[in-house]
Amino acid sequence: MRCARAARAVLAAALVALVSLAAGCGFHLQGHSPLPVALKSPYLEVQDRQSDFTQSLRHALISNGAQLADRREQASAVVSIVKENFRKRTLVISPNNQAAEYEITYAVTFTVSAGDKQLLQPQELTATRSFSFDERLLLAKGHEEDQLRADMARDLAERAMRLMSNL
Repeated sequence: MRCARAARAVLAAALVALVSLAAGCGFHLQGHSPLPVALKSPYLEVQDRQSDFTQSLRHALISNGAQLADRREQASAVVSIVKENFRKRTLVISPNNQAAEYEITYAVTFTVSAGDKQLLQPQELTATRSFSFDERLLLAKGHEEDQLRADMARDLAERAMRLMSNL
């Protein structure tokens, strides 16, 4: 009986030490980056509020504890999406002169400022994917391209969040 209690106490102490060590080294769950105080109520300055990247960044900021400001004057910082570009190019042409593989590239440039102070210089992030294409599967391949675009936007938003969490 005493041995079992002692073993549980040692196990509990080891667990507490492990959790303390993980917390002390800056560990946090994937997808959740602690935001600096300057980004607790940011304003998103964008040209297209409905773009995949804007929506992904908005979701990432909110899920990490930010309360988005409705107006620039109310914000603690301004996240400006300077440029957003989606490009598609043909990689492979089939023997019957049809596109057989495409490469899509999603690029964004953003900056973060607070008042007249630049907190983060313009950062360009790029994601590239390729996918095969078959004209007989036009609907499915169109859906695949849309999914890849949304996934790339989420990846870019996560990368942007990691950069902003280091401010």
